[in-house]
Amino acid sequence: MAEKTPRRRMLEESLAESPDDAFLRYGLAMQCLREGDIAEGQQRLHALIADDPAGQIAAYQQLGQSYLDTGEVEPGLSILREGIARAKAAGDAHAAAEMQFLIDSADA
Repeated sequence: MAEKTPRRRMLEESLAESPDDAFLRYGLAMQCLREGDIAEGQQRLHALIADDPAGQIAAYQQLGQSYLDTGEVEPGLSILREGIARAKAAGDAHAAAEMQFLIDSADA
């Protein structure tokens, strides 16, 4: 893996001070994915979802997308389907539609 970017180091430092901050946890997961550290980014998104399955709708979308991007279609579709169910339960039709689009694109 390449050297960590200043942004990633800053997020890690902030998270060390506030380990339960879901916004920081999500931000660090996304930064890991951006930097190509896919395994760590996915692990962080899984942990975020495990801690708050109903409240982390964006994490489902990003995690599912990351699996699709790496060619792991079945795990990606499974996570996206779960995310759609969570989004609908939360009344977030926009997120549900975006995840459905990802599923439809993967099936094409």
